[in-house]
Amino acid sequence: MEVKYQVFVSSTYEDLKDERKEISQAILESNCIPAGMELFPASNLAQWEVIKRVIDDSDFYLLILAGKYGSLGKDESGNEVGYTEMEFDYALRTGKPVLALVHEDIETLPRSKTETKPEKERLLNQFRDKVYQGRLIKKWSNKDNLKSAALTALAELKRTTDAPGWVRADCKVEQQMY
Repeated sequence: MEVKYQVFVSSTYEDLKDERKEISQAILESNCIPAGMELFPASNLAQWEVIKRVIDDSDFYLLILAGKYGSLGKDESGNEVGYTEMEFDYALRTGKPVLALVHEDIETLPRSKTETKPEKERLLNQFRDKVYQGRLIKKWSNKDNLKSAALTALAELKRTTDAPGWVRADCKVEQQMY
């Protein structure tokens, strides 16, 4: 019985559209299911509630981090925090396996893909420091090595985790009764 894993893709959006497409392609090539904000349905639920539900339904959390901190929302404590950082924190709190793909040199990014306000730059640097704490990260510098890093990391996660994954509804699952 073939199991497919759902991967929640988290990043800022406008600056990483092309990279998100590469990651979605890598996820599909890994025989997994991508999930991210561009795939969210229209809903009357609050944005943060929809995000949490999709993370909950996912087997893995994949972060793409580059030169933008992103738009701000309110966390459970009422603090202003970037949505990408809130997603990351939520994935950690709920025990999701985390893949962190971090751009290796923000200075090489075009100015349009980096923070211009000192406060947002400070928040981004704090977030990057948090991401580096206690986990292996993969660095990337272009779409090609981002995709390669994702494929390698997904293969390792599929091999080493016990995430439940998804099974086709028409596949019979037999359970032994004791």
